[in-house]
Amino acid sequence: MRPAPELVDRFARDLDALIPARERIGVAVSGGPDSLALLLLAAAARPGLVEAATVDHALRSESREEAEMVAGVCAHLEVPHEILTVEWEGRPETAIQERARAERYRLLGNWVKRRELAALVTAHHLDDQVETFVMRLTRGAGVKGLAGMRPVAAIPGSELALARPLLGWRRSELERLCADAGVEPISDPSNVDAQFERVRVRRGLAEVDGFDVEAAARSAAHLADADAALAWAVTEEWKRAVTASDAEISYRPADAPREILRRIASRAVTALASEGEGAELRGGELDRLLDTLQSGHRSTLRGVLCTGGTEWRFVSAPKRTGRGRNLR
Repeated sequence: MRPAPELVDRFARDLDALIPARERIGVAVSGGPDSLALLLLAAAARPGLVEAATVDHALRSESREEAEMVAGVCAHLEVPHEILTVEWEGRPETAIQERARAERYRLLGNWVKRRELAALVTAHHLDDQVETFVMRLTRGAGVKGLAGMRPVAAIPGSELALARPLLGWRRSELERLCADAGVEPISDPSNVDAQFERVRVRRGLAEVDGFDVEAAARSAAHLADADAALAWAVTEEWKRAVTASDAEISYRPADAPREILRRIASRAVTALASEGEGAELRGGELDRLLDTLQSGHRSTLRGVLCTGGTEWRFVSAPKRTGRGRNLR
C-alpha cells in the first residue's frame, strides 16, 4: 500500500511546509480517492505520527459500512482510527451539504482537541480549489472570497489548525495513486448528483475547451497574496485612524479606498457583535452597511449600532423588545 517514494517525498515537503515534521496530525478520511490518497501519503511520510477519523453523517444506509472500510485500511497501515457519528435531532431536508459540513467540522474539531493533535489535515486539492474559485466568482465574491482555500486555516468553529497539503496536487494524480496502491475508494453518489452546485461546476469546467485548471489555481494564489496585502493595509489603517474600547469603536475614514473601508467596518462589527454566532459578514451585508455609513445614516448589524458621517461610530445596539427592528 505504500506510495512511490518520489510521491511520499513530494508530500512530505508539502506537509512539512505547513506543520512541523515531528508534530502528530489527524487526517480526515471519508473513503473517497482524495482522502484515501492523503491517508496513504501521510502514513508513509510520518509513520507513528498520524491518526485518522471518518465522519459517518448517518444520511445514507451505506455510510457505516463505508466508515468501517476506512477503519480496515487504517488497521492495515497501523494508523489509529475513529468513527465519528453525527446524531441528528431531525434528518435535514434542505441545505444538506452545508449542514453536513458544519457537523463534520464540529466533530473533527472536537476529535483533534481530545487527541491533542497539532492539526487536522484534509484532502482538498487543486481541482477543488478551482471549483471553489469558480463557484465564488459566479456569486460576485471579492478578493477575499476569490483567494479560495488557504493551505493553513482554522477548523471552522474553532481556533485549531486545519492544513491542506494537497492544494498543489491534481485529482487525477490522487486517483492514480490509489489505483497503484491497490486501494479501491468509495463512490459517493453525492459526487455525481447535479442538485449540488459543486457537481454542476465540475461538469461545466470539464466541458470548456482549453480551460487551464492550473492557471486558474495560480490566479487564486495571486488573489490570496493580494488579500494578505489588503489585510496588512487594514491593520495599518486601524492603527492610524481607529479608537477602540470594549464598548465603542470610532473611525475617521478620510480618503481610504472602498475595500479598506469595507474591511474596517467588518472588523469593527465583528469585534462588538452580539449576534450571528461568529459567522463572517456576507458581502451583501457589508455593501449595504458601507452605503449607509458613507451617506451619514445609521443601521444595526449583528447587534451593533453603526453610525456614519465624518466619523463612524460602532456601539452595542440597545436590546430589542417586542417587534423591534433595525434602526435607520
